Amino acid sequence: MSREPIVVDEGGFARGILLAVLLAALVGAGVTALLVNIVERKQEARNPFFRVVELTDDTEDPAIWGKNFPFQYDGYRRTVDQVRTRFGGSEAVPRTPTGADPRSVVAQSRLEDDPRLKTMWAGYSFAVDFREERGHAYMLDDQTFTERQHAAKQPGTCLHCHASVYVPYKQAGGGDIVRGFEKLNPLPYPEARARVRHPVACIDCHDSQTMQLRVTRPGFIEGIRAYKASQGIPNYEVNTMASRQEMRAYVCGQCHVEYYFQGPEKRLVYPWRRGLRVENIVAYYDSIGHKDWVHAETGAPVLKAQHPEFEMWNQGIHARSGVSCADCHMPYVRVGAQKISDHHVRSPLLNVAHACQTCHKWSEEELKARAEGNQQRVFDMRNQAMDALMDLIADMKSARSAADTGAAYQEAERYQRHAQFYLDFVEAENSTGFHAPQEALRILGEAINLARKGQLALRPLVAAHALRASGATRPSARP
Repeated sequence: MSREPIVVDEGGFARGILLAVLLAALVGAGVTALLVNIVERKQEARNPFFRVVELTDDTEDPAIWGKNFPFQYDGYRRTVDQVRTRFGGSEAVPRTPTGADPRSVVAQSRLEDDPRLKTMWAGYSFAVDFREERGHAYMLDDQTFTERQHAAKQPGTCLHCHASVYVPYKQAGGGDIVRGFEKLNPLPYPEARARVRHPVACIDCHDSQTMQLRVTRPGFIEGIRAYKASQGIPNYEVNTMASRQEMRAYVCGQCHVEYYFQGPEKRLVYPWRRGLRVENIVAYYDSIGHKDWVHAETGAPVLKAQHPEFEMWNQGIHARSGVSCADCHMPYVRVGAQKISDHHVRSPLLNVAHACQTCHKWSEEELKARAEGNQQRVFDMRNQAMDALMDLIADMKSARSAADTGAAYQEAERYQRHAQFYLDFVEAENSTGFHAPQEALRILGEAINLARKGQLALRPLVAAHALRASGATRPSARP
């Protein structure tokens, strides 16, 4: 039996070896490329933007940040614009500079627009000077030079929302912003003012290393913690527990809120322990017996609403739909290949294409008409509420002049306090009701009701006063 010789294909074996080597080389190259890519992505994550200069947690000057973020800085500087919308905004009013006030331009006076405001705030510094708010670029100068500074001594607390305070708080508190906040609050305003240099700046809302949004104002940190506790969420830490979309509202809510100065230390407190609605806030103020001042014409212990945009926005359809402040006031824009937030913070009605039409597929004219229609209804109701309050104050003045200040008058004082705050809650909120139109109309309706109840409470006093003035005597019930 013969056997076939085994033939070895040396050429095929060599090709196999070569193929294996090539495959190994390709796999190795692929793994190497993957590792290099991972390293590059990690490096990019650590440096998500091109750095011209290094920023630190003490870089306060926005011009230095602007070297790394020129487009955002350009928008930030454009907040000097003064443009009026139908129901808001500011127009440039020329003034002659003085040694005490170097401003050559201011905003229009709201007191001249509606003198009823002087009666509503009689005896309070807002009855002396109250102008339409201007852009962020003016926030520090307008606070420094307002006539309210001369009408009443202002504390350092005001700077919490009128200046870039993150670095000054750190410096005053030895690195602790809350301790610095507590040190600056009770200082006389001029003394505290000397420690700040800029209006709100980049460092107040952004981490200098990651650019992540952050809340730096102690008033909001403490206020939102109290509010979350009222909702059953204890120990809330805003900078670690809030979502990115929430932060796009919270950084604005740091200042655009209702607040008061607590105690002789003038600690800034956001009155949210019972909730954010106007009833919750009034109930809180009543529970602690707080008053902002005593009304000069009626003697009632009354309240001044500040600028509760955050609270009103929370009651509106945009908040319920997950739309943040930044979505409308700082909408995304594309600059070349970049998508950035527009730091030219302003009314959405001045930027409908980016602020509204991104979500609403209607014409600019239609969207403006809808917004201004809502504002017109709120403005009309606001005027009715203002008239009702003026009527109540006039009746109280008459009763007070007749020395009728008993229980009925005290009840009227309570109605004035509440009616005035409800009205001011919409008056001081910078959207003429747009942030929550239905809620604004409800609040103003309640203000009218409270003012009229106050007048009804005074009826026995007014009747008795009229009777005495006429010299008549009350008819006897007996024959």
